[in-house]
Amino acid sequence: MNVTGYAAVDFGCGEPVIVEAGALSTNARADMAERIGQIHDDLVEVLAELRPDLVAIEQLYAHYKHPRTAILMAHARGAVLLTCRNAGVGVRNLSATTVKKSLTGNGHASKLQVQRAVKSLCKLKALPEPSDVSDALAIALCAGRRRK
Repeated sequence: MNVTGYAAVDFGCGEPVIVEAGALSTNARADMAERIGQIHDDLVEVLAELRPDLVAIEQLYAHYKHPRTAILMAHARGAVLLTCRNAGVGVRNLSATTVKKSLTGNGHASKLQVQRAVKSLCKLKALPEPSDVSDALAIALCAGRRRK
């Protein structure tokens, strides 16, 4: 809920080209409705500007030790899904293990391994930061690969 990464990647020329990548932030002290509204409002702007033909989102995974995290992620996912639906953009759900395996060959790769794979695939000079942006790029890269 604090930070939601996003990435737009163009696959039109064969090699993936990052159009834009960033993070949507909410005020951690605001109430839940305000934070969900902020994600929605910010994503409306991003979708209007970038006009994607598909949005890929990580499937919700809940570790039994961290149920509160899963609940917060579900709120953010709900805001993203509804915003995409209202914008008429299709959504593809991908599991974290699918994304990691697609990029690194290991479905249980670390955040650092994913960042390194994204850096290499996108020919970046530095590791993408923060990890929310790196994760968004990884999901976009995996979704683009699976479309072909």
